[in-house]
Formats: sequence, C-alpha cells, structure tokens
Amino acid sequence: MLKFTEKIFGWCFKLLMKLDFNETLAAYTSLVVNIIILGFISYLVYMVSRFFLVTIMAIVAKKTKTKFDDLLVSNETAKYISHLIPLIYIYKSVPVILDDFTSWEAIFSRLVAVYIVVLTLWVINSILKAIRDHLKTKSEYSDKPIDSYVQVIMILLWILGITIIVAKIFDVDPNTLFKTIGAVSAIIILIFRDSILGFVASVQVSVNDMIRIGDWITMDKFGADGDVIEINLSTVKVRNFDHTTTTIPTYSLISDSFRNWRGMISSDGRRIKRHISIKTSSIKFLKEEELEAFKKIHLLKNYIEKKEKDINTHNKTHNIDKSLAINGRNLTNLGLFRKYLTAYLENYPGLNKDMLLMVRHLQPTDKGIPIEIYAFSKDKRWLNYEYIMSDIFDHVIASVKYFDLEVFEMPSGKNGFSEA
Repeated sequence: MLKFTEKIFGWCFKLLMKLDFNETLAAYTSLVVNIIILGFISYLVYMVSRFFLVTIMAIVAKKTKTKFDDLLVSNETAKYISHLIPLIYIYKSVPVILDDFTSWEAIFSRLVAVYIVVLTLWVINSILKAIRDHLKTKSEYSDKPIDSYVQVIMILLWILGITIIVAKIFDVDPNTLFKTIGAVSAIIILIFRDSILGFVASVQVSVNDMIRIGDWITMDKFGADGDVIEINLSTVKVRNFDHTTTTIPTYSLISDSFRNWRGMISSDGRRIKRHISIKTSSIKFLKEEELEAFKKIHLLKNYIEKKEKDINTHNKTHNIDKSLAINGRNLTNLGLFRKYLTAYLENYPGLNKDMLLMVRHLQPTDKGIPIEIYAFSKDKRWLNYEYIMSDIFDHVIASVKYFDLEVFEMPSGKNGFSEA
C-alpha cells in the first residue's frame, strides 16, 4: 500500500526534476498536483464506498426480514462509514504528499486524525441508536431505560474521544493525559461542581428535548409559571405571566419535578377538569308528575320519554310494587342533571367533541357529592380557555335549582349560622 501510494504521488516531482525545474518550484508544483490527485482519488473512493454501503445496504434492508438493518439505514450508519473510508486513505497519504513539508505534515495529520475520531464517534452513535430502536421493539425491553444507557455510553465515549483529540493536537501521550486528569479531577470537581452539573443537565435537557425556548413551564418549587426565554449552561430563565422573571438552576430540571405545557399546546384541545359539590340531602327519586315538568327541558325531553318506556316495561314485567319509590327502576334528579350536563356539553360549540367528554361522580365527601366535568376546549389560549370554562360553569351552577338540587356551601352568617 505504501509503495503504491509513493508511486502515485512521487512521479510528478521526479518528472519536474528531469525537466531541470528548480527544486523548490518542483516541490511546490508537485504538491499542488498531488493534492488534486488526492482529492480525485478520495472522491472516487467515497463514491464507490457510498454506493456499496449506502445503496446496497438499503436494497438488502428492504429484502431481509430483520428490522435491525432498516434501523441502521434510517440512522445513516452506512453514510458515516462511507465518509470515514476516504478519510483514512487521506490520513495515510498525507505523510507521503507532505514529506518535504514537515511542519505542514504535522498540522494536517492532526486535523485529519481529529476528524477521523469525530466521525468514528458518529458511526458508533448511529449504531447505538439503531440498537436502541431495535430493543424498543422488543416487549421484554419496553420498560427498560434504554435511552439512559445509550446516553451514558456516549458520554463516556465522547470523554475518551475528546481526550484522544487533545492528545493528538498537543502531541501528548493519551496515557499521560489520563493520569494527569485523574490526579486533578477531585480539584476540578470541587471548583467547577456547579458548572459540571449544569453541563450534564444541559446535555440531558437537550438530548431528551425536555424544554425549548418558548415552552410554558410550571415549577412550584421556584415559583415559576410562564414562558422559557433563555437556556444556558447554569440557568434557565422563565418570564412569568405576572411579568416577573424566575431563574431556575438547569440541574433542577432533571433533579426536581416540573410541568411542561408544550404537549397541551400542540394537542387538539386543552383540558377542563372541574367539579361542583351537590348536597346529598337534595338528591331524590322522581315521581311521574315531576318527570312531566322535566320534559319541558329541551335537551332532556327525548331521553326522559325513552327512559320512561324502558322503566315502565321493566317494572311491569317484574311486577314491581311502586307504592314505594325505592322499588324497581327509577330516575333521580341527580341522574337527570348529569344527563343534561352531558347533552349540554355535547352541544357546546367551544369544546372538541373528538376528545374525551364526560360528566362523572367523584368519591362522596363531607361536602357532598362532587359532580365533575371532564372535557377539552378547542381554543387553548389562556384567556379564551378561561372564558369557555367560566361560561360552562356559569350555566352549570344556574341550572342546579331546576333539578331541585342544591350546591354545597360552607355555612355563613347569612344562612342563620354564626361565622367562625
């Protein structure tokens, strides 16, 4: 290989010397010619390796049953390797081309070596990503933190790679460099603890896409509730909705809990989840004459008529004694109220009907029975969202009395009780 390379890049200088060129001029002229030849050969090697690695691998991946080679293609492993092959050839050729330019040879050899190290790390990273994606398709690994394992491996490899790069640039033995770093690591960690933690946190925040500039986040521990305006190595700045600014240590984003509202903003609706408490004493079975009055409510008329037929058929079939309301099947005012609220929400224009919508009981408490509305507004903007939710609950609270129900309120002086 070396003799072949010397023949390719040595003929020009010899030819020029035979033609009685000045030695210096011959050296520089042959250098320019050799660089052109090297560029042409490297490009040719790149095109051939790209064809065989990228094109053929893509064809093979489509024909094989395994998905791992498809993941290698999607993660561009072959593309990085096809860049690496001509680069290795250039690294081997530089000493031959720059044999008469020793100072240049040292600089270019180091630069090419650094690029080879970086490309090698990219190749390894793409392979690890393919392995990660492949393992995620396996049920036995579905609950394992595979992303974390890959991140730890890549952090260690980048540390190793950076050490090799520094050793190459400054022409230092890597073993000596590792020993020196080990000796001063305790002092470095002590002095730069916050910076190191911030750096690690920044990498994790970026890799995991935890927050972005413009995200609305809530972090109660630091009193933050607003939009992220800046992310740097040590801090994250949040402009709160009251126009104050909160500074959060970057490391706190991975050590503490916070809420990112990006998912809600990018979704099809913003959740409404609120309840009112109904007095238990106001809940009752409904008599036939009371049902006639409820039929005047437009949203309930068809429902009541249908349920009346079903209930009467059931009670007659089973010879139910209706002298007591508790016997057999009956409608309650609370049940009708829930049905009314469901129908009202289904007809409310501000809600997304393609998302979950329901009215439900919560666990009874000493304050009555909570009736919760769970739905999603179409408009996610805060001001409009609050208007929609308030508009719904204005109607809900005003509707309670039409069903002979009462909303629970703490006793006050106006109700005949002395205030605490």
